[in-house]
Amino acid sequence: MTEEIIIAGFGGQGVLSMGQTLGYAAMVENKNVTWMPSYGPEMRGGTANCITIVSEETISSPILSRFDTAIILNQPSMEKFESKVKPGGLIVYESTNIIHASERTDIDVCAIPASDAANKLNNIKVANMVMLGAYLAKRSIVKLDSIIEALKKVLPERYHNTLPLNREALEKGKELMESLSVKA
Repeated sequence: MTEEIIIAGFGGQGVLSMGQTLGYAAMVENKNVTWMPSYGPEMRGGTANCITIVSEETISSPILSRFDTAIILNQPSMEKFESKVKPGGLIVYESTNIIHASERTDIDVCAIPASDAANKLNNIKVANMVMLGAYLAKRSIVKLDSIIEALKKVLPERYHNTLPLNREALEKGKELMESLSVKA
């Protein structure tokens, strides 16, 4: 099993931390992982993306031009990366931020209103965990418990009090993805 993922959006949306958390969760499960961040000089508000590869085999290179999955948080990233998802792949996108979704028919495209869900949880900062939970409902490459363990490494200790909220956000994302599967 190897999963090659691009996560993309604006700086400040938790793009890099989502990929890093996924990478740490894979390490918790003794899987091989690479995480390669990329962001503009603007940081917050600028573009950001990261490539995370999770595999049970040795990973030959962290540099990719095609992906199994794209987790997309804004319109410019949709325009840039939708064509780079391999046929049979997956796009999970933040539907409250993206006006023009992918119209590709050779991949699975899933709209998740993560910002709305995060607002209902009273903390917009967990929208990235809603997206991650949705993704993991579709491709269970790591367990949610491993994500929580990883968050203990990614989040500064002063934010460990948010772990229950992050778990709730992950569960909400999973629930949103499962509701899409029921409708399909």
